Amino acid sequence: MAGKKSPATAPAKKADDLQASVELQYAGKSISYDDMVESARQYWTKDLGHKIDELKSLELYVKPEEDRVYYVANGKEVGSSTL
Repeated sequence: MAGKKSPATAPAKKADDLQASVELQYAGKSISYDDMVESARQYWTKDLGHKIDELKSLELYVKPEEDRVYYVANGKEVGSSTL
């Protein structure tokens, strides 16, 4: 059947395409994941004096009972900030 086109199919959606957000709410407060990451980035650049492109990995540990978020940058640099 020359000249017949096969039906177009949309590419399969990957898990990486998923847009998600996290909002921590506790004791009448609310803080977003993006705000926690930005706080860690500020700590990385302003307090530690590193360039932002040197930040390759970031782990966040949220402790609402302490009103703090702790971070581990690149597996070794640690810091924290108030939520």
